[in-house]
Amino acid sequence: MSHSASPRPPRPLRSRWARFALVAGPGMVVMLADTDAGSIITAAQSGAQWSYQLLLLQLVLVPILFIVQELTVRLGVVSRKGHGELIREQYGAFWAWVSVGTLVVACIGALLSELSGLAGVGLLFGVPAWTTMGVVVAGLVLMAYTGSYLSVERIAMAIGAFELVFLLVAWQAKPDVAAMTAGALSIPWHDTKYLYLVAANIGAVIMPWMVFYQQSAVVEKGLTPEDLPAARWDTALGAIITQVIMACVLVATAATLGASGKHAALDTVAQIAGAIVPYLGEGTGRILFALGMTGSALVATIVVTLTAARTLGEVLGLKHSLEYAPREAPWFYGFYTAALVVGGLIVASGTNLISLSVGVQVMNALLLPIVLGFLYLLARRLPAPYRLGRTYEALVALVILVTAGFGVYAGLAGVIG
Repeated sequence: MSHSASPRPPRPLRSRWARFALVAGPGMVVMLADTDAGSIITAAQSGAQWSYQLLLLQLVLVPILFIVQELTVRLGVVSRKGHGELIREQYGAFWAWVSVGTLVVACIGALLSELSGLAGVGLLFGVPAWTTMGVVVAGLVLMAYTGSYLSVERIAMAIGAFELVFLLVAWQAKPDVAAMTAGALSIPWHDTKYLYLVAANIGAVIMPWMVFYQQSAVVEKGLTPEDLPAARWDTALGAIITQVIMACVLVATAATLGASGKHAALDTVAQIAGAIVPYLGEGTGRILFALGMTGSALVATIVVTLTAARTLGEVLGLKHSLEYAPREAPWFYGFYTAALVVGGLIVASGTNLISLSVGVQVMNALLLPIVLGFLYLLARRLPAPYRLGRTYEALVALVILVTAGFGVYAGLAGVIG
């Protein structure tokens, strides 16, 4: 596996905390984006329909999420190439377009879901969708055009931090600890509806665009093999935080709707807000929920839009970095802008996106075997110091097989249902 650039001069020795502070970012940002509007809806649905019976799954998914994303860190710091570029180099342009082309469509679909979530938050306060879309699109375009990778990373982390209010939401819901423990250990494996939500949760946590984003981000940030330990901690901490947020949303709806027996459908931002806000107090509850949902949807919007623009640039051999000025990378900034503007116009028009959301979920699920398969094959080609050990390689293969299998199950169940 060749390098695309000469190694960066080694950083001077510094404390572990200082090194971590310097390296951290890509893992945290992609994990905060992982808890996007669709994931929040999935977690809320899980708590409303099955109370605490899907809570244990949120903890089980932490190491799985880390295993998958840690491979992208290895590939990025060793090859110093994005995921799409690496597939093209190792397997040819055809397979690069098979993987990347479908990914871009999935990113656009995810973008519409995030923008719809933001519009839904605005409507909670009487703000028209077109006003919300105008502010969001203008703000994100300005951010990219005037900032560097590091500034965008810091903005994304600051916005994503608002998701932590879901911890307070769960606390205010006053869950019964005994009921929580008993429910988490009660797992109805033979119920197909339960298994479908298990698959949906896996699909909400392991997303194809996360692989592409984090690998490109570690390359753009200039991380090298000496940064690998700190980058792993960045990824591990992000995996824990995102699953804690998912668990908190599940607990909030389980403690309210799940405990009351009102197993309502929670498919939109308004439905989730209407379900849990009354239990938290109209004023405080509405503000807390709005902050959390806004943080999750905004950081995901940044990530999926940048992922699509970067990946297209990788396979086309064009400049695809925020470190270039717009005049130096017109196609990269052009696609980024066009995706936001078109997505904003579609959402502002009031188009019914429910059927599109189902299609996006199916597409993401069916894309998992391709993306995770290439991730595993590329990791096997790493040079000796970074190659997977025999036992760990078998574990990674098993995790990828099970994750991709559930992804396909969710996709097929969505089509059939």
